This record gives sequence, structure tokens and C-alpha cells, in this order.
Amino acid sequence: ILGAAVIRIGLALVAVRLLAIIGLTLAGGLLLLWVCWRMYREMRGDAVENDSAPAPGSLRNAIIRIMVADLSMSLDNVLAVAGAAGEHMGVLVTGLVISVVLMAVAASLIARLLERYRWISWIGLLVVLVVAIELIIKGGGEVWTHIGGAA
Repeated sequence: ILGAAVIRIGLALVAVRLLAIIGLTLAGGLLLLWVCWRMYREMRGDAVENDSAPAPGSLRNAIIRIMVADLSMSLDNVLAVAGAAGEHMGVLVTGLVISVVLMAVAASLIARLLERYRWISWIGLLVVLVVAIELIIKGGGEVWTHIGGAA
């Protein structure tokens, strides 16, 4: 959990700085849109299962695998929180704190709720999709303005 919190905070700090670069907000929105597509496919059951992954050889390897998996899964969370927070650092920090606390305290409860009430997953997907579209529109406007200003 501590590793996940450190990863999320580090990614958030980098994401906020990078989203200030012209075009990266658009790229972040497109990446988040791709994450939405993957979530949608997974929720529909289209994702290919990969049960042939080799078992970890040691506790250290298992921890490294878990942290790498969390890093890849945290990217969409950080992009969504950073995109929704905009330039409001208080909202960003609050969103990340809530994310880590929910992961640490309520992960199994949330997983059971999502299994029992599938519609909650669809609402979550919709929220992420709205943030992705907002980032794409904002980033596209920034790029368009920058290109128009250069001409």
C-alpha cells in the first residue's frame, strides 16, 4: 500500500507538470480514452485471459510484479484525477488520498459491490469517459490555439 501511494503521488506530480505542456493534455485524454476502451471490453468480457503467466520465484519477484502492475494500473487513476483536478492542487491531493484509502481499506468491499452491482462499474466507466473527453476537448483547443497563434 505504501508503494502504491508513493507511485500515485509521484505519477500525479509528473502528470500535473506534463499536462501543462501544449499537446500533452490531448495525449493524456487520448490515453485515458484508450483505458476506457479497455475497461469497456473487460466489463463486457471480451478481454483475453492470460492464465499462463509463470509463478513468481521469490517474494522479491512477487513484490516487484505487484508494484509494476500497480504502476501500470495507477496511470489511468492518476490521469483521471489530474485531469479532473485541473490546476487545483487541493483537489488533486484529496483525490489521490481518497484513492489510496479506498484501495487500502475498502478494496475487497468495493470488489464485492462491483461484482454484485455491475451498474456501479458502468457509472465509473462513464465518469472516466467524461474526464477523457474533457481532456481531449481542452487539449485539442490548446493545440488549435497554439497552431493558430503560430500561423
